Amino acid sequence: MTEKPLILVTNDDGIHARGLRELVEVMQFFGEVIVISSEVSMSGKACGITVDHPLRATPVEEIHGAPTYKCNGTPVDSVKLSFNSLLDRTPDYVVSGINHGSNASVSVIYSGTMGAAIEGSLHGVPSVGFSLDDYSPDADFSKAKLIVAKVFQNVIENGIPEFTCLNVNIPKGKPKGIKLCRQAHGKWVEEFEKRTDPHGREYHWLAGYFKNFEEEATETDLFALKNNFASIVPVSVDMTSYNSMEELKKWGF
Repeated sequence: MTEKPLILVTNDDGIHARGLRELVEVMQFFGEVIVISSEVSMSGKACGITVDHPLRATPVEEIHGAPTYKCNGTPVDSVKLSFNSLLDRTPDYVVSGINHGSNASVSVIYSGTMGAAIEGSLHGVPSVGFSLDDYSPDADFSKAKLIVAKVFQNVIENGIPEFTCLNVNIPKGKPKGIKLCRQAHGKWVEEFEKRTDPHGREYHWLAGYFKNFEEEATETDLFALKNNFASIVPVSVDMTSYNSMEELKKWGF
């Protein structure tokens, strides 16, 4: 008999997030699932790792029958522990999410959900980060799960180029379909709110908004989401700015 593929499921919203449970339920149709997630929300931790205190992976109540661990570190810590210490064999796939909120455009560099998927790809394992463009803890994942299943079926059948992962973002409601996209060019415009605590000490609270620098572009992940399509963006760990190479050669190095 052929051994079922081992699928590592993780996220950055924490062990109690509804999106994690929804993802586990889908992945069980495709193989043997093991879950390891941060014990608290780690949104915005990107590819951060823990170096200043010991890491622990503690068994907790199974999610939909899948062995489940909570980790006191970041999403990337969870993946690293799984590959190097926790599991008896290397996972065949790493799947992260379903994140509560979009990770399109430049959000990919801040996302703990995508940090976990990127870490999986560094190990040469096909990895996908899934996000739903709905920040509500009670978000409806029913239609998103159909997209997750369709994308993952294609990953199994066709594979992903080595050292590349997929950033999949899904709109609220019923998506019209799925589009292969590029990452939109934009940035978060931070506006820190200055406040004073009861002791008279000043502190700052991060606020702001997202600015899309190419509103008219039709091939981006933001355009797809805006028009009710799920977006797939292949993400590489190579951050070399190849477009700048010729210009910098003029420096004479």
